[in-house]
Amino acid sequence: MAEGADLGDFAELRCGAPEQNFYRNFDHRSAVTSHYQPFHLAVGLLSSFFPRRFSILRSDKWLQLELTSMAALTNHPDKVPEEEREEASIRFKAVQEAYDILYDDDKRHLYDTHGMGAFNGSGEPGMAGAPDLDDLLAQMFGGGMGGMGGMPGMGGMPGGGRPPKPRRSPDEEQDYEVSLEDLYKGKTVKFSSVKNIICGLCKGKGGKEKATAKKCSTCDGQGHKEVLQRMGQFLTQQSVVCTTCNGQGSYFSPKDKCKKCKGNRTTEEKKLLEIYIPRGARQGDKIVLEGEADQVPDQEPGDIVFKIIEEEHPVFARAGSDLQTTIEVTLAESLTGFSRVVLKHLDGRGIELKHPITPGAILSPGQVLKIPGEGMPAKRTDARGDLYLVVDVKFPESNWNPTPAVMEKLKEILPKPAAPIVASPVDEVTYDPKGSIDEFGAQDGDGGSAWEDEEDDEPAQCAAQ
Repeated sequence: MAEGADLGDFAELRCGAPEQNFYRNFDHRSAVTSHYQPFHLAVGLLSSFFPRRFSILRSDKWLQLELTSMAALTNHPDKVPEEEREEASIRFKAVQEAYDILYDDDKRHLYDTHGMGAFNGSGEPGMAGAPDLDDLLAQMFGGGMGGMGGMPGMGGMPGGGRPPKPRRSPDEEQDYEVSLEDLYKGKTVKFSSVKNIICGLCKGKGGKEKATAKKCSTCDGQGHKEVLQRMGQFLTQQSVVCTTCNGQGSYFSPKDKCKKCKGNRTTEEKKLLEIYIPRGARQGDKIVLEGEADQVPDQEPGDIVFKIIEEEHPVFARAGSDLQTTIEVTLAESLTGFSRVVLKHLDGRGIELKHPITPGAILSPGQVLKIPGEGMPAKRTDARGDLYLVVDVKFPESNWNPTPAVMEKLKEILPKPAAPIVASPVDEVTYDPKGSIDEFGAQDGDGGSAWEDEEDDEPAQCAAQ
């Protein structure tokens, strides 16, 4: 104990005068949390409650042990409901580890000097990389006592208390598949929707007009609980909605619940909604229906957000405002020309081509024809992209068997072959008409390894003279 202090003083501090019965109302979990950062926050809070007596205990480790011990009792698995025992066991074990470190002066010195890196998961000196005691207890007890920054010496305690309530309900996002035809032309879609609205009978209260809601003891009126999970030597904390009060922080007894909403504060409503898909809309574009999400009491309703997913098209491919497709022409058409509809556009129009544009022009396999202004419309403008047509020339089938006279006529009409290649000797070979370029290089195997192995061999030795 510090000089001038005795156990009687500390007992008086614990029990206190009626007007200062500190431990009856003190949040031990939050105190221990702040107490370990590193104990300055709890020290400031205690000094504000006991300005005359606390100075003698400011450096006493027994105050630290007292708070830790009380937190251990609060979190003992035997003192909580069955559904909370698993989480309480994690907290209890962590407090025990903290107590063991604080109780032993050597261990406490190690912690003050090196942090939790000087300890393993059992509180014994050893493996580095263990979780920091400050972080361990901050996660375990909720991260401090939020909302008490005005107390002397506290300087604010971030992370604790109830998180700020959102001002609007969450947006509801969903994907909406749209055909390329509808993206080309634009479309209005109507559909029915079921959403939650504020109960018209109780005005979102959840109970009868003169009934009073009871504070939820499971979450202490917060509407959510902090659930702890141990992952190896670390603790993780997750905030979950309280299932007792359904996140409301309070509830009505069965006899006091609203007859219409059954205490849920909201009811379901069917509504006809309408969205417009603009011409030229693209993959990932969003269409927002403002304020049409589920209503939540005391909050502005969020939006329904539709994210456009462009369906794959069997004919056209799209890149921005441009379109691409393939047209088939016969060998005769590619050589002699044609005038016909080559494809049906996304709006149902036929696209007619006249070939050749200039006398003597032919169409080659893979040739690309660009048609300006026949691509996708641009949003909010009259501009349009371009349409690209890839030419696929269809040659006669393999069983094509014209008469010798026709063949001779073709030889006369078509371009003459190049001059013969002069070489000697000459080998006549056969070929596979169904070969695939995918097989190119497939027979290589370990072809280069033999040469490499020869290089790795020992050089030949000269014969002895």
